[in-house]
Amino acid sequence: MVIKVTVDTIPPLTMTAGRLVIAGLILWSVLLIKGEALPRDSRVWTMCVLLGVFGNALPFTLISWGEQEIPSSLASILMAVMPLATVLLAHFFSAGERATRNGLIGIAIGFGGIVILVGPSALKGLGSDVWSQVSVACGAISYAISAILAKNMPPSPLLGRSVVVMICASVIMVPAAFWVDEPSTLAPSVTAVWGTLYLGTLPTAVATLIYFRLIAARGAGFFAYINYLIPVMGVIWGALFLSEVISTQALMALATILIGLFIANYRPRLAK
Repeated sequence: MVIKVTVDTIPPLTMTAGRLVIAGLILWSVLLIKGEALPRDSRVWTMCVLLGVFGNALPFTLISWGEQEIPSSLASILMAVMPLATVLLAHFFSAGERATRNGLIGIAIGFGGIVILVGPSALKGLGSDVWSQVSVACGAISYAISAILAKNMPPSPLLGRSVVVMICASVIMVPAAFWVDEPSTLAPSVTAVWGTLYLGTLPTAVATLIYFRLIAARGAGFFAYINYLIPVMGVIWGALFLSEVISTQALMALATILIGLFIANYRPRLAK
């Protein structure tokens, strides 16, 4: 929802660069206060570069670009592609996270929800927002790749690792923003500035720490299922605060996605 409001006056590349720099400064300040050091392992830095691309620079930009043309509630539902892609990738690339029968059924049903939402218009090639929908979905797939990378990262301090990811992502996005958007010529609204500060603080800096800890503790598959909360909250916030209309098609898609989530996580209790 905040992305939708912010991109009205701050282009996607500049907004992405801004939130990454803000998050990096916050995390680095905490690192200095705690007296910790950045990791020195070259393997960790290599993974951090990849995470900076697939977990921050690429999805932030794709999602922001897509939300210039589509409602935040639709973007939130499209983010449900992330759990579907993560579970499939984890099955092949993450040890100990093979997909279960219920998980695969849940994936299929959840994917059906995405088809309900964007399938008809995409298949007919109608509407100028098809590429915006594809952009958001690709951002979600990028997050899925990031989750697998994070699961397979060599051991390293949580805070130091998070700072390096922000550094790597910022080094990529800041030059890109200056080259494409020329930020000095922009006139962002006060709301957009506050939105960028918020995005850099909570959904980037704080969320990165939670992200690494959760994946280390529970795995990429579990983290992916948590992202099914995004469609639920996105539709609610879009309707409450942005006056976005919730269509019958969106409700059907949302219900289908939630049914898939329930089945994927269902574990029958053993009889006593």
